[in-house]
Amino acid sequence: MEIALYLLAALLILGGLAGTVLPMLPGIPMIFGGIWLVAAVDGYRHLGLGWLLVIGALGALGVLVDFVAGTLGAKRVGASPRALWGATLGTVVGMFLGIPGLILGPFVGALLGELSAGASVLRSTHVGAGTWLGLLAGTLVKLVISFLMVGLFGLAMLF
Repeated sequence: MEIALYLLAALLILGGLAGTVLPMLPGIPMIFGGIWLVAAVDGYRHLGLGWLLVIGALGALGVLVDFVAGTLGAKRVGASPRALWGATLGTVVGMFLGIPGLILGPFVGALLGELSAGASVLRSTHVGAGTWLGLLAGTLVKLVISFLMVGLFGLAMLF
């Protein structure tokens, strides 16, 4: 039974790493779930409460980055409050429309929000692009955090 649980944990961690860049999978929660499963099967000998709290805090930071990255990108380029709301709503709606929705949702939401605030099409496109770049930067940060979580897990298992 232990072997099956370790295999499940490895699949969760690998799937989570893929989910860090594939929007349809909850990557960081899957990684943390796999790490916690290994810790539980191991009887928390190598991975105690301290390690799990640090890895969990990193995971929470990664999830937070995932939710606010597009909005921060829009804010960085001086978007109006309507564009910020549009980016947020576009992200939420995009979650239900698959990969194209997740990629285009925040861009379109910020663009429409900025247009509704009376900005020109060029300015609105600029805000939409800033939103998309924020999402790209957020994905890179999530990827770094994911590898950091796995690296700390590996370090804890060695010592």
